[in-house]
Order: sequence, then structure tokens, then C-alpha cells
Amino acid sequence: MTESTHANSAPIAHTVEGPDPYVWLQNRDSKEVLDYLKGENSYQEAQLADQAERREALFQEIKGRIRETDLSLPSPWGPFLYYTRTVAGDEYPRHLRCPRPADDSQQVDERAEQLLLDPNALADGGFISLGAFSISPDHQRLAYSLDINGEEVFRLFVKELSTGVVTELPFDDCDGSMTWANDSQTLFFAELDDTHRPHKLMRHTLGESGAYEVFHEPDGRFFLHCYRSSSERQLILLLSSKTTSESWVLDAHQPTSPFTCLAPRVEDHDYSVDHGLYQGTWTWFIRTNQDGINFALYCAAGDVPTRNEWTLLIAHDDKVMLEGLTLNANALCLSLREGGLPIIEIRPADLAPYRVQLPDAAYSLYVQDSLEFDSPCIRLRYEALNRPAQVRQLTLSNGEQRVLKETPVLGPFNADDYVSQRLWATAPDGTQVPISLVVKRSALGQPTPLYLYGYGAYGESLDPWFSHSRLSLLDRGVAFAIAHVRGGGELGEAWYRAGKQEHKHNTFSDFIACAEHLIAHGLTDAGQLVISGASAGGLLIGAVLNQRPELFKAAIAEVPFVDVLNTMLDPELPLTVTEYDEWGNPQEPQVYARIKAYAPYENVRAQAYPAMLVIAGYNDSRVQYWEAAKWVAKLRVTKTDNNLLLLKTELDAGHGGMSGRYQALRDVALEYAFVFKVLGL
Repeated sequence: MTESTHANSAPIAHTVEGPDPYVWLQNRDSKEVLDYLKGENSYQEAQLADQAERREALFQEIKGRIRETDLSLPSPWGPFLYYTRTVAGDEYPRHLRCPRPADDSQQVDERAEQLLLDPNALADGGFISLGAFSISPDHQRLAYSLDINGEEVFRLFVKELSTGVVTELPFDDCDGSMTWANDSQTLFFAELDDTHRPHKLMRHTLGESGAYEVFHEPDGRFFLHCYRSSSERQLILLLSSKTTSESWVLDAHQPTSPFTCLAPRVEDHDYSVDHGLYQGTWTWFIRTNQDGINFALYCAAGDVPTRNEWTLLIAHDDKVMLEGLTLNANALCLSLREGGLPIIEIRPADLAPYRVQLPDAAYSLYVQDSLEFDSPCIRLRYEALNRPAQVRQLTLSNGEQRVLKETPVLGPFNADDYVSQRLWATAPDGTQVPISLVVKRSALGQPTPLYLYGYGAYGESLDPWFSHSRLSLLDRGVAFAIAHVRGGGELGEAWYRAGKQEHKHNTFSDFIACAEHLIAHGLTDAGQLVISGASAGGLLIGAVLNQRPELFKAAIAEVPFVDVLNTMLDPELPLTVTEYDEWGNPQEPQVYARIKAYAPYENVRAQAYPAMLVIAGYNDSRVQYWEAAKWVAKLRVTKTDNNLLLLKTELDAGHGGMSGRYQALRDVALEYAFVFKVLGL
């Protein structure tokens, strides 16, 4: 096999005999593959060389909107305030603490602050991702974990905060989680199996050389995760697949005792638990789907109550999804979803329930910081497409809100210069699909360039969010929209189920319907429509490009899950078995046929495709680099147009791309320069 690697001509990945002609690209670390990927990177740089000045200008423009040196809101815990500080020129925030003021004013005393961790020094210019950052209950130690190449395999460390002495724990193949018991000497962490699944819970006591295996989950569909309860009195081990879960609990003061199962797993019973106070009694709270797919809330007193001791607290509602709960000594905070929007409902101990009131029609909202268990307040994070993120302090007893911090936008900016809208497209089966749209007010009333983003997988909700970078699109007359397609969680569990397994085609037809709606209503046209998605959103982009390429001018696919059939046929790959509940097991003939019918790689055909920028991470353990590489290789020899087709493989990054904040901004500048080049802006 040979490849053309001239800077101005794309490398041609020659085929081999067999059912998968580009399988040779899966030979990780071979010279042949690395040379090919580097050749593609050189070609991408050559094709965008005329955008070099624009990319740098965009980077400086975006960076100029961000307050580079800033302080996070301090979070009070025990005798300290904990916070982070970003410094101009640093890629990562520094983690600090200072003594808590006697007047509880939460005012940081910089003269007395202590540096806990500086990832900039640890990265030394390379990739680094911080996993756990866990202070011991006695505030004497910091447990943290680091991924140094993007593979999401972590090294574990403990730092003595009184002396600064750091000890690396001698354990390999860790998922990065680290959970303290209440003795501040015992740590629980998870080990990964060969498919990158957290399958063992280990216990390590400081000062000892090894670790004790606490629990092993043999079922390849289940992940395990250990966390502290809101009350800080219990440790919880959650074992969960896509459809089923099981919780085991342990008194946090007795770390060497065995965990006890709260409710043995039953297929399709999904539940999770937390521990707090209810009517003055220590109580378990259980979010469960036993009464319906939108979940109900039960409670039960006692150390380890059985399932028949659960008492209904909040009934299942066909129209309202119970997404989660936050426990506080003074109130129960419910995270709900209704009509496609997130809602926070507060249930104070002795007062009537109320819902948090907000100013925008479409927004993102969640509990950012529950603060201490007995705090009278919690902190909410709120933002919209045209409104920078705010941290709002909510007084639980009366619902009073106070904006503590709004993410600053430097330079000229007025939220009212941008119009945020919620639109509804009609899918082929009549389903109404929500679209969130933002556009500069001066660009209304005419078809404009439009950037349409999509995801729709795993039940994850893609709520509207503000972006400093996006202003560089909006201010140039480019509108931005999110297609909230089925497969996501925006309209509850039923919305998710209607876009998975045998219903996955709805995700693609919904996205196409959103594009057609935007065109039909004069907001854009096919010659100005750019689409984008990442990971499973990259699968979405690949599928709709095969089905309706004429609808789009350009497409961006980041770490795209496009080689679905081959990946799901290989149970040795990371995450494959756990994904059977999401996509199906193609060892079954009907599932094989279903996936093959939409898999982007299998369905590339001789037709014109829009301009495309495809981005992969060489160390990506979730979506292997070769999915993007094989897809692009097949497109090169199959498509009938001369539009740009670019592949960029980040050779030192994983699923999340480059790790530093400036590196991330440069990646955005690259994507925007590609968009502007294709659109001729």
C-alpha cells in the first residue's frame, strides 16, 4: 500500500481485499498508519493555509472576549473556602483554598491562600486531564487523578496538604475516581477491564502497599461507580447499564465493612439512591422507574431498608421527567424536565413547594453547587443562547434569587442585540421537534448562513448554552441553532427511547426535518447551511449526509462514531458490550440489518457531498481514531464532487480534544475559518 502525501493533494488510502477495505487503518502505531494520518494533517493544513491569518485573528478575537485572569466563586466547606483561579497565559485553572472568614462572608483572603494543585506545572506544555479532585473529610489531604494522553486511564495521587508531599499510588488501569471514607485514611477507586469498563472497586488504606478488592462486576454491560451521599454519612456503589441498575451501601465511618445491596437488580429496573434528612430522620431517597419511565421518588428510613419498605414521596408523572435530586438538610431540590425545558422545584421542609422562576423562554439550568448539607442556600447555573452563564444563589426557605457572578464578556456586548427563539419542526411521522435558535437582531428577516448543531443519543439533553466563541459567528451574520432530535432527553425518557435501538432512524429524520423547517421558513437556504456534531452526533451527521447531502453546504464531524457496524461487531473494543442496550447487538440478524441500513461508513455512495471537516483523537478510547480515518478514506474514492474533504487527527489527544483552554480556542478558530472559507464570508 502506498499513499500520496504531497501537501496539496490528499493522501489516497489504497484498499485491500476483503469485506472492510480500509481495515488496515486500524493497525495502531504502525509506520504506515501514522504516515497516512500525518499526511492527512499536512493536507488539511495546506488546504486551509489561506486561512492562517484569519484563524489567528479569530483566536485573538475570541480570547479577547474572555477574562483570562479570574476567580471562581469560593465554595465554603468546613474551616475553608475552596476556589479556582485562572491566570492569563495559563491553560488550566489553579486550585486553592483559604481560611473561612469568621463572619462567613465568603470573601477570599489572598494573603492566606494555599495552592492545592497547579495542573499547568504538571502538564509542562503537554496533554493533561484532571479526573478526581477530592479533599479528605478532615481537610488534611487531597486525592487527585491525572490522564496524561487522553486515553482516560488515570494515575492516582495523594497530597499531604500540611507538607506538600505527593505520593503516587502504585495502581494501574484506573478510571480516575477516588472516594474518601470518613476516617480520611481510606480511599475507594475503580479499575478498568480490557474493554475500558470500570469493573472492580478497590479499597486502599494510606500507608499500606496494596489494595483490597471490594467488589467485582463481571457483567460487561455494567459500569460501577462509588460516591459519597449528600449526608456524608454513607458511601454508595452504583452498578448501572443503559437500562438496569443496582445500589450497594456502606456506612462511611466503617470502611472495612462489606457493602450491602439496597435492592437487587431486576432487568429494566433503573434506580439510584441518596441519603439525607426527612422530617428529622436520616432517610434514603430512591429515584426509580418502577412506576413509569419518567421516574418517581420514594423514601425509606433505616440502615438498609428493603424494597417493600419504600414509601412513595413523589408519584410518576407522564408529562414531567424526574431527572435527579439534590438533598439538603432544609429542603429537597428536584431537577425536572417539562415541555423540553429544565425546571428546578424546591420542597422546603415545612413550606409549600415552589418552582424557580427564570427570565428566558429557552435556557440551561442546573444545580451547580449544593454547598454544605446544612446550608440555607444552593447555587444554580443558568444561561441561554444570548445570555452569559450566571451563578445564582437560591435561598431555599423563600425562593429568593441573587446573581453572585455572571461570566464576563469583554468588549462590546449587549444580550439584547441577539434574538433567542424556540421553533418547532414537523417530522415525517408528525412529531413536533424543538429547535433552539439565536441570531443577531440585525440579521433577522432574510435567509442567512446558519450553523445547525445536533446530538440526540444516550438520553442526554442538549440545552441552550452561551458561548464566547459563538459571538464570532453571530456578529458576522451567521445564525446558530440546535436540533433537539429524538434520542436525546430534552422531552423526557419517551423522547430518548423514540430515538434508540429500532427507532434510531427518527434521530436522522428529525434532524433533516429541522433543516428543512429552517429553509422553508426563510431563515437560511441549502447554500448557506452548515451542520455539526460530535461523537454520536458525528454518527448523526454522517447518516444525514448520506441521506440528504444536497441540503447542506458544509459539515463538521468531531470524533464521529461512523463505523458503527464494525465497532459493534467487535466485543473486544472498549465500550462495545455496554453499548448493546443503546444500538443493539449486530450478532442478531435483524439488528445487523438495521444498523447496516444507517451506518455512515457502510452507506457512503457515489454522490456529491458538501465540504467536510472531520476531526479525530488518536488516543480516543471511546471512538477509535480509525472510524474517522476509514470514513474519510472511503469518501475520497467514492464521492463525485470536488468539495473540500479534510481530516485532522489530534495525535496527542483523546475524545475531548486538546486539553488546554487556549488549545481549545485554537480548535474553534480552525473550525470557524473552515466555515467562513466554504461560505465565502
